[in-house]
Amino acid sequence: MLPKAPEDDAALLLLRVHALAESLVATWDVAPDVGEVSRARSLALDQLAVWGVDEAASIVVELVVSELVTNAIRHGGAPVSLRLIQERGLIVEVSDGGHTSPHLRRAAMEDEGGRGLFLVAQLTQRWGTRYTSTGKTIRTEVSLGPARLPGTFAREQSEL
Repeated sequence: MLPKAPEDDAALLLLRVHALAESLVATWDVAPDVGEVSRARSLALDQLAVWGVDEAASIVVELVVSELVTNAIRHGGAPVSLRLIQERGLIVEVSDGGHTSPHLRRAAMEDEGGRGLFLVAQLTQRWGTRYTSTGKTIRTEVSLGPARLPGTFAREQSEL
């Protein structure tokens, strides 16, 4: 893309990092037992209430926490942790000890499972996976603005 070949192969990466206040981050260890999923949901909802997060975002976070913690316990293994970060939006991170990549799939009508990550992808702004030497972290971003479920905008427009 440059008009001529560069004379060197140096690159400069500039990164500006700011630390978040401890009051904007909440982290919990979760025992690798599916019975702990409800406790993880309760911890997250209690923290959202402290932060004053509205009900619509809380419902989305509850579903995301439930799905991601369940997947971490069933498919990832110990250690499992949950972290919420309140910045411009709300970040939900679930870490586990597995290195298996989660994949989005479309479940057939007769399938009993397989819809979780699809729902997470539909209800959050973005999601992704970060790998470490000890496992992986699934990270999602939930908007704290007016909630819009898929199809809501089209339905509102048709009612006008």
